Amino acid sequence: LVVDDLASSRDWLSRALAQAFPGIAISVAASLAEAQAHVERAPPLALIDLGLPDGSGIHLIERLQAQGTLCIVATVFDDDAHLFPALHAGAQGYVLKDQSTENLAAMLGGIAAGQPPLSPSIARRLLRHFQPVAAEHGAPALTARETDVLRLIAKGHTVAEVASLLGLSRHTAAGYLKDVYRKLSVSSRAEVTLVARRRGLVGTEI
Repeated sequence: LVVDDLASSRDWLSRALAQAFPGIAISVAASLAEAQAHVERAPPLALIDLGLPDGSGIHLIERLQAQGTLCIVATVFDDDAHLFPALHAGAQGYVLKDQSTENLAAMLGGIAAGQPPLSPSIARRLLRHFQPVAAEHGAPALTARETDVLRLIAKGHTVAEVASLLGLSRHTAAGYLKDVYRKLSVSSRAEVTLVARRRGLVGTEI
């Protein structure tokens, strides 16, 4: 199954699939709504774009992987905010739309040998995230209170809830969070959560 709202991308992905797996039957969908018709039939493999006109491809990944489909993301997004939610949803590969049909076909062909299809830049990004010492070497140390705030924010609590749990005013809690963002050079809750995971402050199940 190929899910992409651009006809040119659907054609490119379909050609790569046909080259990697000669004779394979290929279905296409341009939106989440069109893809829903294939969920119950559970195709063995799906190439899914994340930016679809009626929602995120991540929701489709969650449904298809629960049915046993091997889901591969095919996208232009190479940032953490798209990569890690997709992997957490069950994607077993992540390829960027910046390569030739032949290169993509070679990546997909590796699936039969148990090799997850990953664009090189994505593989490097993953390695950096699982090398906490190298990634955070030289980063300013957090105080005990800043670490408490980091842990609670990463667990999904709001600033108001953090303030209540730690016995602080909302203004003070917000100040600690601002310091955490500055020291860790992050700008979003998603990035804060990734840092907290690397530091072992929260589990990987959140």
